[in-house]
Amino acid sequence: MAQDKSVKPGINKRFLDPELKVGEWVERFEREGREVYDHREATLNGIGLKPGMAVADIGSGTGFFTRMLSAKVGEQGSVIAVDIVPAFLSRIESFKKEEGLKNITTRLCTAKSTKLPKRSIDAAFICDTYHHFEYPQATLKSLRAALRPGGTIVLIDFKRIEGKSSDFIMNHVRAGQEVFTAEIEAAGFEKLDEPIELKDNYVVRFRKTGGKGKK
Repeated sequence: MAQDKSVKPGINKRFLDPELKVGEWVERFEREGREVYDHREATLNGIGLKPGMAVADIGSGTGFFTRMLSAKVGEQGSVIAVDIVPAFLSRIESFKKEEGLKNITTRLCTAKSTKLPKRSIDAAFICDTYHHFEYPQATLKSLRAALRPGGTIVLIDFKRIEGKSSDFIMNHVRAGQEVFTAEIEAAGFEKLDEPIELKDNYVVRFRKTGGKGKK
């Protein structure tokens, strides 16, 4: 049964503003002090990516991880930057051309689908984006179809812990690691490990299973 109700209405309202200023988001995303930015090298070195892989950067945003993923998989690999924001994808197209990063392509997705071809990727990288999925069941279904047999999801998101997390996290992120893990497992994935230890975020890897996910 298709998922028809948003789990977090309005979560992407700011990003869908046609007047969105990309530069403001570059300053917010690509800055020292943001944990996933500070630990970007260690994170990419620890999640099992190899040269030649096809990787989708889901919720690629301003593209700083897209650029790093491009270097990680090399000329024989490929990276697809996936986002709902045309302006972000335009920025990625610009630096792709300027820097000659021929293994990068961009894809405009929707709130319910990654719009990726079936069995087109080996891994999906989802950094601080899963909590922006309004229709996680539908999005995960499209993502599972896009992954090749044994393909992996790398999930990075904010720790949301009652009494510990900030009010912003408690209000902005709809659920904690256990809920997100359960949703991904129910979509036809198995948890592999937590390869990186961070303070404010968690990093979890999942593998696509052979059977169909639960409805």
